Amino acid sequence: MITVIGSLNMDLVIEMAYFPQQGETVLGDQFQTSPGGKGANQAIAAARLGSEVTMIGCVGNDSFGDTLRTALAQEHINTKSLITTSQPTGIANILVHDQDNRIIVVPGANYQLEPAHIEAVKDVISRSQMVILQLEIPKETIAYALKLCKEAHVPVLLNPAPAANFDMQWMEDIAYITPNEIECAQLFGDDVDRILEKYPNKLIITLGSDGARYFDGEYPIHVPGYMTKAVDTTGAGDTFNGALAYALVEGQTLDEAVYFANIAASLTVEKLGAQSGMPTLSQVYARMAGFDEE
Repeated sequence: MITVIGSLNMDLVIEMAYFPQQGETVLGDQFQTSPGGKGANQAIAAARLGSEVTMIGCVGNDSFGDTLRTALAQEHINTKSLITTSQPTGIANILVHDQDNRIIVVPGANYQLEPAHIEAVKDVISRSQMVILQLEIPKETIAYALKLCKEAHVPVLLNPAPAANFDMQWMEDIAYITPNEIECAQLFGDDVDRILEKYPNKLIITLGSDGARYFDGEYPIHVPGYMTKAVDTTGAGDTFNGALAYALVEGQTLDEAVYFANIAASLTVEKLGAQSGMPTLSQVYARMAGFDEE
């Protein structure tokens, strides 16, 4: 079982011909609401591949919260540990243009997830094969979750986004950390080779369409990505993390798991919306075999 502790947002996605400048008003081409949040995204990515997943987080007592609960339940994700708070459900305003996106997040209910909530579900954590964390919830809650995972000997995959919320003290308590290139520079500095060697088989830097890098203890490893035509890159990193967790729990080597996660992410970016393009296991294996399912 994989347990995801993290954020749930309603994504407000706007496609546009170009991004507005300061003080400028532009017309959008298309608007849609789409369930999101890094926690929920990663939970759905893992569940769609076949993992048994439990989601721990907070939503508001509003229509967005109801929709997010329903979206998780439709993916057979255990939502018994979701908490409804007086704060509104978190939202993310996502502007999409020319295979790029700009995102504004309002955390809302996500920042109501407290250490006491994690303590209340520590039995769920202790039964988990892996816990996935991100940084869109309070730092003290992340720290407490890491403490419980360490005590229960449960490996943690931490996606350090937003990077500003990361605490370097957590490095010794996590099994895997998956920053992108920008987040890696923010966390560790610009000497990528040195940093990778410092954290062998733990630090996995995602490179978008170029794949991912890590150091295996002897050699630097670059696992190439799958070249495809991107429509929306919003959910790519979350798919990578959910797929990586799935593959590692299933017993794949780190090299195999990173390659698997790259393939899964390549499928996600071909559709609009963070969750709508997340692939099934058969779709990933079809692409790995050299052909795609319709």
